[in-house]
Amino acid sequence: MLHLLSQLPLQAEVFARMAPGDDIVLLDATVCGALRGHQDNRLLQQVMARACQVYAMRDMVEAYGLQAGRLLPGVEPIDYAGLVELTVKHPVIHSWC
Repeated sequence: MLHLLSQLPLQAEVFARMAPGDDIVLLDATVCGALRGHQDNRLLQQVMARACQVYAMRDMVEAYGLQAGRLLPGVEPIDYAGLVELTVKHPVIHSWC
């Protein structure tokens, strides 16, 4: 399943619904949650430990003035082409807003 997250703070209840192999894309302000030292790092690390891949939209990272090199290890910046690839990979998409 593909999970699209677009609202901070990140919610533990949302992450509890994610299963191994799911992909997660951080949109809008949620990219800030992937910045090293952010209070939501714990949730992202927990879901990555369950074999989920976390992505951050590169243009949104830049729009918030963040540097991709300061993102939490394991969070991969992607562009819109990468997002399209994920939507093709996952027939089920859930948006959390």
